Amino acid sequence: MPSSIGIHLDTCDGQRLPRTLASAIAERLRGEILTAVLLPGQKLHIAILAKRFSVSLAAVREALSRLVTDGIVQSLDQRGFRVSPVSSADLRDLTRTRIEIEGLALRRAMAEGGPEWEAAVESAFAALSVLPRLGAEQPERHNEAWASQHRRFHQALVGACGSAWLLRLRHVLYEQSERYRRLSIPLETRERDVEAEHLRLMEAALARDESAALAALAEHFQRTTDIILAADVALLREPLAA
Repeated sequence: MPSSIGIHLDTCDGQRLPRTLASAIAERLRGEILTAVLLPGQKLHIAILAKRFSVSLAAVREALSRLVTDGIVQSLDQRGFRVSPVSSADLRDLTRTRIEIEGLALRRAMAEGGPEWEAAVESAFAALSVLPRLGAEQPERHNEAWASQHRRFHQALVGACGSAWLLRLRHVLYEQSERYRRLSIPLETRERDVEAEHLRLMEAALARDESAALAALAEHFQRTTDIILAADVALLREPLAA
């Protein structure tokens, strides 16, 4: 069965679906969740998604299962899937945990990283700095090219930490934080110099100044959280039914 996302489906019963197909569907859904096309708490009906993407039910189910692993989709016992809800309590907990986990990864990267790590961090920062953060036509939304490079910059900072498990945990936390971070953009009441925050973080990391780097990291993450909490977003206050 040809897919509307440009991939062909293996129709043999009982066979695992091609990774490329499930990955492509997962990435489409991930993008729609991060940009709030699919809202927190929204039910994800497998049959509807399969029809929209012109793929099998099994293809959608596998894609959703992958997003469950990343924490941005929830599996409901006997009731399918939904976009993971958001809340102020979850945001606070997530931010504290991310600061601790990413801080540990950054400390290890500063201790272990050599010239290649330094060059990767500087290159990622340079590429990020030349991109506009907000969309030209929709200034309340990210420029997606910036968002992709922003991900690479933060990955580069911890890339030399030497722990696959730590990087996996950090990835899950990043995915969750990305949903909240995008919520903060239209809520900013004064100009935020994100590039200066990144520069401070990079310079401290490359200088191996652990206390300054960890402080810059924590303040960078916390500022986004504070913006959202100060705005008292209704979505974070209203209970979402399972």
